[in-house]
Amino acid sequence: MEKRSIKALVLKAFNTYPAIGELELPALNEGMAEIEVKAVALNRRDFYITQGLYPGVEFPVVLGSDVSGIYNDKEVILNPNINWGANEAVQSDAYHILGMPSWGGMAQYVQVAKDRIYPKPAHLTLEEASALPLAGLTAFRAIKTKGNCKAGEKVLINGIGGGVATFAFQFALAMGAEVYVTSGSDEKLNKALQMGAKGTANYKAENWHKQLAKDSGGFDLIIDSAGGKGFANLAKLCRPAARVVFYGGTRGKIEGLSPQILFWRQVTVMGTTMGSDKDFEDMLAFVNSHKIKPVIDSVLDWKESNQAFEILKASSQMGKVVLRVGE
Repeated sequence: MEKRSIKALVLKAFNTYPAIGELELPALNEGMAEIEVKAVALNRRDFYITQGLYPGVEFPVVLGSDVSGIYNDKEVILNPNINWGANEAVQSDAYHILGMPSWGGMAQYVQVAKDRIYPKPAHLTLEEASALPLAGLTAFRAIKTKGNCKAGEKVLINGIGGGVATFAFQFALAMGAEVYVTSGSDEKLNKALQMGAKGTANYKAENWHKQLAKDSGGFDLIIDSAGGKGFANLAKLCRPAARVVFYGGTRGKIEGLSPQILFWRQVTVMGTTMGSDKDFEDMLAFVNSHKIKPVIDSVLDWKESNQAFEILKASSQMGKVVLRVGE
């Protein structure tokens, strides 16, 4: 297939948002496939790249790691992993994610290795399916591969509302855990209760962790993406032999953490990011088996992409923000 011009949301500078323009799609290399993109979901990563908060950005770039579309007349989704490597425990030095530096899915077409293509779960629409890959993969590795969540355990998801946290919440519920959540938004907490949360806490309230400890009796597994000084309060919520898994650090360095709590209670603290190809396949099988549907905050036309990025900037979403890709 020869190179040709396509429409894409193109990012050309920091502190701006991508705009629809034309790019030349390279000729298709051996082992690669071309996907007609139908929907693409945004991630926090995409917003960070626009703000210059991600290393190695080269312009122009097409963002978008979460893609659903058409390949050989079939509906598909893409595994955003590139070069995880053979070690299940950690990604290789060559690892990167679709959507930077490799051009991503905010375009009419995207080129990927053929082994990145998977059938779309039949119970999901194309918009719902696009919300699944990156956030679902990250959440599944945190909850299952690293966290080893079990039925009957008490689980805390810190910061419900974002894509990964919401998937972690859904997965833990499907695994039979008793799940509690935190947020700075009472509206998000109420939505989580409607979805099956056992209890909630607003981390903006004074001594929120003490009340949560009283309500829950402590936790066997805690999932976090914030870090910062609030992480020390999460440690206080750990039961003996608890696991704490974190996949982000939006609030910066951890402060005030007492090591005595961790070693005396035999707490295990684990970092994680993304997941292996096996994790992706296991996550897809789990979603198919339990008929899990991603929580969608907004579905917008890609001409409204600025609005989508503003939602991420405000962190006002409950679930994923999805763009329909059109002409």
